Amino acid sequence: MEQQFSPSRSRATSKPHVVCPPVLFYECGCCKNLFQQLTGWKIAPPQCCNQKMSLLEVVSPQMVKNEVKLDYKIMGGYNENVVVVEWEIQVEDLAVKWIYLKTFTGGMIKYVDNLQKKSFRFALADEDSYVYCDEDPCLECTFRCKRGFEIYILLTGNKLVKLPLDKMTANWHS
Repeated sequence: MEQQFSPSRSRATSKPHVVCPPVLFYECGCCKNLFQQLTGWKIAPPQCCNQKMSLLEVVSPQMVKNEVKLDYKIMGGYNENVVVVEWEIQVEDLAVKWIYLKTFTGGMIKYVDNLQKKSFRFALADEDSYVYCDEDPCLECTFRCKRGFEIYILLTGNKLVKLPLDKMTANWHS
């Protein structure tokens, strides 16, 4: 039987290096425009509406654990790699505004327009879809093939949460 290869499957023979520099997020206090800045570039803080944009400060998931439960899983094995980001709001008047996934080679953002939604799937391709094994879902083994990826979640009230993809389950082989 001939093995099928998805067009999004990684052709890399070893884990890719993270080439996407760290990111900063700014928001305009007037019109709420969002600006993403790669930190490798030396530019002045961005401006919008004739004023400097505000840098969104990053908090850890531990700092908001009583307000929102955040999690992720890697699914799809070799051929249909996706990162599933899930959330469960714990308090009233809190919502997820957008989620950004920083990968090895870049990033992608999704805006939440349906407050009933509780998850997003980020499809991966090329170097970003590299995995060590074909387990679906990921066993979160010691190889942590998505280490270097980061999830940024903006909550109402401009709380920007950074969740690194570095989970490792000690009993993955059972």
